[in-house]
Amino acid sequence: MKVTVVGAGAVGATCADNIARKELASELILLDIKEGVAEGKSIDMMQTAALLGFDTKIKGVTNDYVATENSDVVVITSGLPRKPGMTREELIGVNAGIVKSVTENILKYSPNTIIIVVSNPMDTMNYLTLKTSGLPKNKIIGMGGALDSARFRYYLSQELQCSPADLNAVVVGGHGDTTMIPLIKHATWGSTPVTNFLSEEQQQKIVAATMVGGATLTKLIGTSAWYAPGAGTAAMVESILRDEKKLISSGVYLEGEYGQSDISLVVPVTIGRNGWEQILDFKLSDEEQAAFNKSADAVRTMNDVLKTL
Repeated sequence: MKVTVVGAGAVGATCADNIARKELASELILLDIKEGVAEGKSIDMMQTAALLGFDTKIKGVTNDYVATENSDVVVITSGLPRKPGMTREELIGVNAGIVKSVTENILKYSPNTIIIVVSNPMDTMNYLTLKTSGLPKNKIIGMGGALDSARFRYYLSQELQCSPADLNAVVVGGHGDTTMIPLIKHATWGSTPVTNFLSEEQQQKIVAATMVGGATLTKLIGTSAWYAPGAGTAAMVESILRDEKKLISSGVYLEGEYGQSDISLVVPVTIGRNGWEQILDFKLSDEEQAAFNKSADAVRTMNDVLKTL
């Protein structure tokens, strides 16, 4: 199996490191536009192989898309990261051009690949990638839901004082501070609803913390997070290459599901060798559906910016 990660910044490099450590692919290409960055990080990672015991071959290249030929999965992390005070929406103008160019170049050499979009604003970049690529909708997957759901489980575990691994909790809607919807009424600890153990005040606290999880880290460290986004992306790659059929909340193109069409939004899906394979209907309450519709309206407003570029 062959995987390409486009963008050797903090998220891309962390994703590549996770993929190599788990030996998800025999060949891993790390590509960046800045001379020497991908090559240097690839060599650094390869020098850990003797210490960590993995056999994945990592190669870094500068803008050489020929090296990406016949990739089974391509991860796109390219684009500017969020700075303190910057919204994901403000990134559209710059990142749309980058993502469109990357998609076109990738498809010259890997026309049947599965693409995971990490670049922000994720919902709009995922939509743009689908429209640009012409690939079947199941082959374009946005990463943001995997990250937001992991953050949701973290905040739940902190309040419940339990292991995040024992929790099932998903986020739907847009991948944004005001558009994501942590489905706390659907979250479980084992097989028991977490609402059995949490007061209404605690529930509201967890939901609020999850929604600003990215902004919280940006404020603390001065740039976007990378460990969890990198790990979340690698988990999606793993579910594809190992055909695990895992339930991962992801950005996908909707055609009537959850009452929305011609839009990419985060919903619960299973991910396997064919990309995203099934959308699960969580039967939202009237209140949750209203929030989902409001989130869709906000994402459509962002998507409309693409028409002006």
